[in-house]
Amino acid sequence: MIVRLDWFIVLVGLLLLAAAVMALLDRHNPKRYSSALFWALYAAIYLAGEQIPPAVTGLIMVLMALLAGFGGVALGRHSERTAEQRQDSAQRLGHRLLIPALLIPVTTMIGSTLLKDVQVGAALLLDPKNLTLVSLGCGSVLAVVTACWLTRATPMQALRESRRLMDHLGWALVLPHMLAVLGLLFTEAGMGKAVAHVVTSYINLDIRLVAVAVYCIGMALFTIIMGNGFAAFPVIAGGVGIPVLVGVYHANPAVMAAIGMFSAYCGTLMTPMAANFNIVPAALLELPDKNAVIRAQIGTALPLLLANIALLYFLMNL
Repeated sequence: MIVRLDWFIVLVGLLLLAAAVMALLDRHNPKRYSSALFWALYAAIYLAGEQIPPAVTGLIMVLMALLAGFGGVALGRHSERTAEQRQDSAQRLGHRLLIPALLIPVTTMIGSTLLKDVQVGAALLLDPKNLTLVSLGCGSVLAVVTACWLTRATPMQALRESRRLMDHLGWALVLPHMLAVLGLLFTEAGMGKAVAHVVTSYINLDIRLVAVAVYCIGMALFTIIMGNGFAAFPVIAGGVGIPVLVGVYHANPAVMAAIGMFSAYCGTLMTPMAANFNIVPAALLELPDKNAVIRAQIGTALPLLLANIALLYFLMNL
């Protein structure tokens, strides 16, 4: 294999390490030492993750959570251009500004489909086990190079902009990573069996509509708590979906799984824990209300959850 996923993991680690160094050198940041430590710890997980014992990695994640929880990650000072300069640049570049952003999905699609069997000599060009992620990494690197070429900026400016973005996102940048790990821990700890015991002990699931509602609402609630529908799915599916809906009511597993995930996404629309969907956009748009995205989505999420309950009730035996 010529292009491997490990390369991009190291590249992300180096990017985080550069952010840590720039935060440390930023004398205008009132919490530059704790901010630099936060990004350095995150960089260490990417740069030496396989060499670090799991227990030590867990301690690093706990320390990062403590740093963020006690306000140790602060926004630094960035030399930004004036509104007039940004307007002049936008008018000069026009729609070409969209080219770097579009290169990422286009390159990912091409690499995942057209280049999956391409070989250089006796080796495959792209890592077949992580084809989509490798293609995404290639597209991201190509987008940065293209953006520098279009704007006549230097790679150092790209680093500064990446650090500015990370500063604005703060701890929310790490949240999806931590929540994915939390979902795996819940699954390994047998959370599904615990949920099954609690539900069957205190809720009468002999009524089909009640069982369906518990399953769909449980998906949404666990996603609200964990911020990740993929983390909630094995817990609720293992606790209610498979033993009750499939085992007792003979539901179609495909229908149960599909509508269950759709119900989980309803929870995604209503939780700040889904930072990459709800907190990050508010930060990028610099909205004064950090929960503005959630407030706008609740009116869609709740009726959609009710619709999922009805759909699963009528379609589960197809």
